[in-house]
Amino acid sequence: MRIWLTKPIYETLPYFYLLAGLGCLIASIYLDYWYWPLLCLLIGSVCLIFGLVILLRRRDFRRDDKPSAK
Repeated sequence: MRIWLTKPIYETLPYFYLLAGLGCLIASIYLDYWYWPLLCLLIGSVCLIFGLVILLRRRDFRRDDKPSAK
């Protein structure tokens, strides 16, 4: 099953992951109740890595997909 997203959502998705990851990492600094700092640290790290992977894979795909100018 494939999920089809509209182009604006598709293009902003990696930036959302990066912002969410950064927000969670910042929240992990200020939270000090129960396991919230650890949870925010883990979720933030995963979101940052996932956002970077998506951005880099799209960049490589778009670079390889362009026809070579000869």
